[in-house]
Amino acid sequence: MNITKTLDAKGLACPMPIVKTKKAMDMIQSGEILEVMATDKGALSDITAWVKSGGHTLLEQKTEDDVLYFYIQKA
Repeated sequence: MNITKTLDAKGLACPMPIVKTKKAMDMIQSGEILEVMATDKGALSDITAWVKSGGHTLLEQKTEDDVLYFYIQKA
């Protein structure tokens, strides 16, 4: 996977991970991939719902050592 940009949202509480994800997505081009790292468990549902509503693609989501990783391809 060719990651274009990485967003470190670890330690941020809702709604900041989704706010920062939106800003980061605005900075990349269509088809590029954003990696988001978050520790707020609410990000699981928030980011998944936001990706769908924005027409983007969630390529992968995983958890490692209490860190949530999201790989989002911009629509």
